[in-house]
Amino acid sequence: MSDLPPPYTALTRHPMLPRTSHDEAARFNFLTHLNRYLSGTLGPGNRLAYDTRVLPAFRAEHGRDPGHRYEIRDAMNQDPFHRMWSALKRNSMEMRQHNGRQTVLRQLDELDALARQFNEHSGQLELDPAVEQPDYQTAVDIHCQPGGYHSEERPGDVSAGANYDVGIFATTGGALGGLNDGGGQAVVAWAKRERPDWQPRRILDVGATVGHNAVPIALAYPDAEVIAIDTAGPSLRYGAARAAGLGAKNIRFVQANGEDLSRFPDNHFDWVQTTMFLHELSATSMPKLLVECHRVLKPGGLILHVEQPQYSDAMPLFEQFMRDWDAFNNNEPFWSAMHGQDLKDVMARAGFPRDSQFVVGVRAVVDRSIFPAAESEEQEDYGRAAVWNAYGAWKPAEAKGFGELAA
Repeated sequence: MSDLPPPYTALTRHPMLPRTSHDEAARFNFLTHLNRYLSGTLGPGNRLAYDTRVLPAFRAEHGRDPGHRYEIRDAMNQDPFHRMWSALKRNSMEMRQHNGRQTVLRQLDELDALARQFNEHSGQLELDPAVEQPDYQTAVDIHCQPGGYHSEERPGDVSAGANYDVGIFATTGGALGGLNDGGGQAVVAWAKRERPDWQPRRILDVGATVGHNAVPIALAYPDAEVIAIDTAGPSLRYGAARAAGLGAKNIRFVQANGEDLSRFPDNHFDWVQTTMFLHELSATSMPKLLVECHRVLKPGGLILHVEQPQYSDAMPLFEQFMRDWDAFNNNEPFWSAMHGQDLKDVMARAGFPRDSQFVVGVRAVVDRSIFPAAESEEQEDYGRAAVWNAYGAWKPAEAKGFGELAA
């Protein structure tokens, strides 16, 4: 059936991808189908529960409709259907992490040795032990991944990056393609359509984790120097080895914090990019990061942030509530506040005037012979489906800095 996700074996086997046993692959298949079932078949039951039970009860008690998404959340959390649906969805993520962690740990010696071999020969990894993991990220197991992206089972390992890569197929219902890089492919497709003759020389990907989104950019622009930065050493070790195994030679994985890009001079990059990263930043860190991105971007250069749609008065409160689910149930503590901001205003205060900004829709680009188009055009999964907004700007030739605009 075309509406079913492909099997886990449809993943493209690159050299660094952890090998799954029959039972491990079967568990990922189960979780992939469960996630698609929860979003596609059971998901609309949340709206039915709201319309037929929760909203009438709220009106009877308060004499009005809910005025904020948090009021809907408090009311829906008392509904048995929504509680059941949320429990299943949370457990699907925990099971995904358990299966991925088991898969990785039983072959960690082999994975670490292979990563060292790739990274020693490629020279595409630059770690800096002085770079600290931000406190606000160490306080939570992001996405329910034990230790987040940065923890190690032992010094110098790749366990966090390998676990992230091996299981994202199940998390997204198989919607990001054989290399889990549908987001990066989407950005490339947009850039090629928007400016087909553009040849950026230097590209910066911030919050790269294992390079799912940076490697497609590097392969699409082979004459460019691509820098992929992150604070998480285990993810970078894995990502650099993964990139080398995929033949991407013009990309370097550098341990750095996007709030401090002092290693790079002003006006250095033609393109600065983030993909599903801003929602993992605290309220104080995101403005600092955007200011630094503005500083290192050349006049006339592109900044592009791929994210879920921002909440606005035009977005129904029930949709805002559904999109907020990850903030409270999937260890995404900054999701709600970040999507509630006026991102255009935040970017303007960082130096990108509103008249230089744009918002476009982007959709994951995948192999349609394996991942039929209908699969990525299903009902929105409010944060997991492969449909996003890209918030971008072309930096004006004479752009004001943060300090001038804030004065």
